[in-house]
Amino acid sequence: MTQRAKAFAGAAPTAPGDLDVPGPSAQREVLPLLSTAPAKRLSKSARAAASIDSVLSGRATVGVFAVPGLLVSAACVPEGPATGDASARPAGTVASSVSSPSAGAAPGAQGTGVFEDDFNRPALGPDWNALSSKWAIDDGRLCARAARNRGVWLKRPLPENARIEFDAIAEAPDGDLKAELWGDGRSGATAASYTNATSYLVILGGWKNTKHVLARLDEHSAERLEIDVDPDSDDDRARPVAPGQPYRFRIERRDGRTLSWSVNDVEYLELSDPAPLSGPGHEHMGFNAWDAPVCFDNLRITPL
Repeated sequence: MTQRAKAFAGAAPTAPGDLDVPGPSAQREVLPLLSTAPAKRLSKSARAAASIDSVLSGRATVGVFAVPGLLVSAACVPEGPATGDASARPAGTVASSVSSPSAGAAPGAQGTGVFEDDFNRPALGPDWNALSSKWAIDDGRLCARAARNRGVWLKRPLPENARIEFDAIAEAPDGDLKAELWGDGRSGATAASYTNATSYLVILGGWKNTKHVLARLDEHSAERLEIDVDPDSDDDRARPVAPGQPYRFRIERRDGRTLSWSVNDVEYLELSDPAPLSGPGHEHMGFNAWDAPVCFDNLRITPL
């Protein structure tokens, strides 16, 4: 059984630290071992061909199964998840809904179905609001370097309850794969430390690949949930982000208040929020970054 870290109201607030000051430790859980060696960069078409070849050959890159009280993983280093479905669609489109939106969905989200964007185009397009010119399409991926917490927001509103999935790739050893969920769709950092977000934040390999963090409004808050990165730890979830390795993020909110974050189908952290971020000012998702080069791909948003 996985153990879940939860944040509760009433925790004593503390002043946020500067950019490089970590917060308190949180519980860790098991994640299949990931290599920290840089991966060779392939074009998007080459990566897709390799993925198809792997499927046809019947090879499995990683196996994970669970029994009560035990999580077991086997096989070799994961090569990243399969993405998208077999039917091709234009990027940034709405597919047929696979589940009905909740009754509390944000205005404009009802009946829109599943939204997908594979970024296979030369320009970002009208669905996105980039706060920095650092954001651009590169080889069919949305990428940035030195965005300094001036992110890129999806203009389409999120349902109150949704599953948000995407691939995240670090192009350098610093890691720093970051996304914002249920934010205002227009705000970014106004100072060196990003203490005034409007969203939940998930950060894999933040602070130069030393922390995995789930935070509410302030990524430096003492109340954030975190996993300390330790390359020598027996806890595989503590491994740092490997350059070039795709990580499949999944963030879900099903009950209007509980946010769960998984990477490569393994749950990292869960936040139970007594004052959920929803409604006006909390209807959008986006990608963000500090200084390290990062890329995102194969976004899929499913109303729940």
